[in-house]
Amino acid sequence: MNERIARCQAALFDLDGVLIDSETLYTRFWAEVGKHHHLPSPTFAYDIKGTTLTDILETYFPSEDVRADVDRLLHEFEDNVVYPIFPGALEFVDLLRHAGVKAVIVTSSDERKMEFLYAQHPTFRSHFDDVVTAADVTHSKPHPEPYLVGARKAGCAPADCVVFEDSYQGLQAGRAAGAYVVGLSTTNPASEVARYADLVAASLAELME
Repeated sequence: MNERIARCQAALFDLDGVLIDSETLYTRFWAEVGKHHHLPSPTFAYDIKGTTLTDILETYFPSEDVRADVDRLLHEFEDNVVYPIFPGALEFVDLLRHAGVKAVIVTSSDERKMEFLYAQHPTFRSHFDDVVTAADVTHSKPHPEPYLVGARKAGCAPADCVVFEDSYQGLQAGRAAGAYVVGLSTTNPASEVARYADLVAASLAELME
């Protein structure tokens, strides 16, 4: 394992694209929403990664009726989606916790989605010391607040944390918070992820080697 990771006090994990293999599903969903509501940006589905639903609705959908429709479509999608856990992800989390490292999920997801995830994987939550969701923050990634809150919940300074992220917004948030940033190339090319990360890996499982 990387020496810098091994001596951290806390590990802060993004959820989608880091712990669960769901980014492709969400990219497809948001791309369809963008087309349905005639958004001009061809990169909309990527522009919003790491952003809370509230920010997405307020930024891209000015109509209250449209916001309600998007919210309905998202929750219908999440009611039926299956969240696969990346092979080796929880084993990596457990390895760190066994070494005395706190583990905190830092996600832009809301509580409803998290409840569906926990229902599908009943032991998932037990692998982590705490969770930061959209309900815990005022600002979305790339603002550092989500990871500052994560560090606070872990009881240590951001400089003593390692952030694990896949999206550009999340990587920038981790760096802005002052943490050591590990970028996973599960969603974006490794060459691009490297621009925002101190270390790049293909997966959490790879970091156990």
